[in-house]
Amino acid sequence: MTDKMPDHPISYRDATPADLPAIDALFRESFTATFGHLYSPENLATFLAKFTPEAWAEEFATPGLALRLAEDAEGLTGYCKLGPVTLPVEPGPAPIELRQLYLRERGKGTGAAQALMDWALQTARARDAATLWLSVYIENYRAKRFYERYGFVDRGRYVFMVGDHEDEDRLMSLDL
Repeated sequence: MTDKMPDHPISYRDATPADLPAIDALFRESFTATFGHLYSPENLATFLAKFTPEAWAEEFATPGLALRLAEDAEGLTGYCKLGPVTLPVEPGPAPIELRQLYLRERGKGTGAAQALMDWALQTARARDAATLWLSVYIENYRAKRFYERYGFVDRGRYVFMVGDHEDEDRLMSLDL
């Protein structure tokens, strides 16, 4: 796949509480489009039900959480969420977690993923983080290649639950 040039430039900014409904909509759209076929409708519904407006607001208020948005002429096209480590890892000194990096289909191949990742790395380094952690679905080959290009290293298996369905994710880290 070749990179496509967006019809309109993509702009980037920090999220505000008013952006949470749009972030939730993008998350649901992207997660379902990418992974929905893996789950029963019941497991998918159970998983998505955890992402309430209150849950988004609570996470957004977490000390150390940062959320960066990518917007084009049609609105929100992607976001990146960075915050304290929640993954089951022995993080070592000064860890930080890339919690999510999601794009709508129209944002893929535009450079938005790279710009959001560059922001995540710059933000992590500005916070004096020593290691950036993330998890990625084992068969999300595009995302795994993307992270590997940045130097992330596979650190082992992680079970990610969607309803009562166990997914195998891979824990990955990057020494900053």
